[in-house]
Amino acid sequence: MTLEEIQSRIQTALPGSKVEILDPYRDGVHIKALVTYSGFNGKSMVEQHRMVYATLKDELKEEIHALGLETRSE
Repeated sequence: MTLEEIQSRIQTALPGSKVEILDPYRDGVHIKALVTYSGFNGKSMVEQHRMVYATLKDELKEEIHALGLETRSE
């Protein structure tokens, strides 16, 4: 799965979100994501992270080794 596919998957699942995907080790399996989304308003950080993880649940099992995640509400 490419970085663009990860970004698109999150943006599709969380409409209107702004998503920045980084590959700090340039290995394609240790990914960092910054997700800003108005739907995070009023939700705990754990709930926000669960929303993002749910969009990539199958990939997190097989294609992505680690996902560093930062979420922000608008």
